Amino acid sequence: MGANEHGVCIGNEAVWGREEACDGEALLGMDLVRLGLERADTAEKALNVIVDLLEKYGQGGNCMESNMAFTYHNSFLIADRKEAWVLETSGKYWAAEKVEGGIRNISNQLSITTKIDREHPELKEYAKSNGWWDGEKEFDFAATYSYVNTARMTTSGGRYCEGYKLLKKHKGSITSEIMMEILRDKESGINMEGGFMTTGSMVSVLPQQPNLPCIHFFTGTPDPARSVFKPFIFVPDITQLLKTTSPTFGHDDPVKKQPRFQSKPDRRHELYKKHESAAVVMETIKDKGKEMLKAIQELEKQKISQMESILQNGCFDTKQLVNLFSQCVEEELKIYS
Repeated sequence: MGANEHGVCIGNEAVWGREEACDGEALLGMDLVRLGLERADTAEKALNVIVDLLEKYGQGGNCMESNMAFTYHNSFLIADRKEAWVLETSGKYWAAEKVEGGIRNISNQLSITTKIDREHPELKEYAKSNGWWDGEKEFDFAATYSYVNTARMTTSGGRYCEGYKLLKKHKGSITSEIMMEILRDKESGINMEGGFMTTGSMVSVLPQQPNLPCIHFFTGTPDPARSVFKPFIFVPDITQLLKTTSPTFGHDDPVKKQPRFQSKPDRRHELYKKHESAAVVMETIKDKGKEMLKAIQELEKQKISQMESILQNGCFDTKQLVNLFSQCVEEELKIYS
């Protein structure tokens, strides 16, 4: 997931279906997110970038720095100040739904059904050639390209369904704080634990008024229930984010060597490491843990209040915003130490 200086935001999820995910080297979902953000200044242009790359290079490859192969197709949620799209893929084939209003979420399953606003030119023909669609009944992308029972998607109890329920509960009154609360929800499976723990979380506020800045909140750390959503605003000459930047290894990086993934370097940045140590304290030293958790919650509330003031008053000093995120990181590190 990520955002760019034009207010374009993209998130992706792993999805699977009838088409086997390619384990040969190609573009990962994370590659497509980065390239979409690098090259597009609107949500639909980002969609165009991604589908053009899919057609030219395909998607696939191992998504883990491990000998164990983990491959998948991708679902994308793409938004800017004016519009939003859901783009879902199966190999090079894809369908896109323009979000017209209300609420919309994605998760680890195809979710575009019969409302298809754009599609790969051979999407339906490929499905017919594989015997997935008879060409007669209404074309349902998720039902055709996967094994999802689309009639039960919002009632089945899966992660997609639970996310939809949480959004529907707050429909019409969703704020950045409510989105953070939803992302912290463990019972629903939104905030994942175990081997596939949620490694980072993001909430973005994209005002329709062009004079107001887009505000992005990033944790940069795992488990949002024990993390600080820190505000970030794109401004010129922004302070380099050294303490949340993963180390680089140049030509010695194992991912650049053949065969791949023979070793796994430590890619944790400074905040990530300190947060891991703090999480152990929260688990094992209850009083100290409660005190620490309360401190980071208060820090987050303070930052949210400051951002709400900017959006309400429309007044901000770009010179102060250059240190907005990095200063919050320093305050968080101070709590952990």
